[in-house]
Amino acid sequence: MIIPPASRLSQVEEYYFSRKLQEVRRLISEGRDIINIGIGNPDMFPSQETVQTLSEQAFLEGNHGYQPYRGIPDLRKAMADWYQRTYGVTVDSTVQLLPLIGSKEGIFHISMAFLNPGDRVLTPNPGYLAYPAAARIVGAEPVFYDLTEKSNWLPNLDALQNNDLSRVKIMWINYPHMPTGAVANIAAFQQLVAFARRHHILICHDNPYSLILNPNPLSIFNADGAFDCCLELNSLSKSHNMAGWRIGMAIGNRDYIDAILKVKSNLDSGMFLPLQKAAVSALQNSAEWHQQQNQQYSQRKKIVCKLLDSLNCSYQKETAGMFVWAKAPDHIDDVEVFLDELLYEAGIFIAPGKIFGSNGERFIRVSLCAPEERLQQAVERIRKWKS
Repeated sequence: MIIPPASRLSQVEEYYFSRKLQEVRRLISEGRDIINIGIGNPDMFPSQETVQTLSEQAFLEGNHGYQPYRGIPDLRKAMADWYQRTYGVTVDSTVQLLPLIGSKEGIFHISMAFLNPGDRVLTPNPGYLAYPAAARIVGAEPVFYDLTEKSNWLPNLDALQNNDLSRVKIMWINYPHMPTGAVANIAAFQQLVAFARRHHILICHDNPYSLILNPNPLSIFNADGAFDCCLELNSLSKSHNMAGWRIGMAIGNRDYIDAILKVKSNLDSGMFLPLQKAAVSALQNSAEWHQQQNQQYSQRKKIVCKLLDSLNCSYQKETAGMFVWAKAPDHIDDVEVFLDELLYEAGIFIAPGKIFGSNGERFIRVSLCAPEERLQQAVERIRKWKS
């Protein structure tokens, strides 16, 4: 290299799944049949109307130019209408909503919009790897707060209040929680809003899993006063089987949205118009479409539970989202070594819980994003591997 990388990269590693999936692809290239149940990559199809709209719009003259940074009005209205139907939350689509090129983008935009070097960010342990990475990249300091099995993976706000919060600007929360599948209720959200107001902290709720195996989807904005001190990210990736389409949204009051737009408008040039039109169609999917999707996830979860039983893992069945979070049996000394043996000897890739934080040390995360027949194959392979 003619110049060295920026010093900010010294605190950031390549994303775990970027590295691990290269290893999985290498095994596949060598002729190994690997069952990948390590990542949350939806394998089911978007609705027929969604794909048809994309195809039709891509053939229309004039649909291939630059688009508004705020997204087209039809998309913003469809997102606001979806929030009203899904969560009972009223959103002004003209000023309280910003379409994003995926909600992961929003994590970095929010970090750049509101954090200065030296600021602190409350980050869940275990939790999504992008939260601390975004903080470090902008020169802020992630401060990990504990989520534990004993507290049903909810934050202990009383314990947090005993810490020095003077430099904390943002607190990331994520319910239904990834990786554990824990859900929060209105009371928990109300307590978080009160906590944010007392300490002048912006609560950022990452909410992409609320429609997956979750009969009572909630938004942080179901809590009174949340618009004063909260932002919410949402996405079509998981709920609508559109992970590769990169369509997400940020919801919040006008001042917060305008600050994010200042960052976003300097980094991209708008979203491809046919994608926006297709997203409008997706957001109008029927309740029956979502029910059918959840029926498939429910069947898959039953098979994954059999797989975990065969590994002598313990887990909770009544969780939401597209993963099952399970504790490894006591006789396994090193969970990551055990899972590497499972990968190389049985051809099954499962994610170790410790990549999501130290509180995931004894856990594993199994994805439901594989057809039932492949999950059943994994069960059979484990039985043979153990015999």
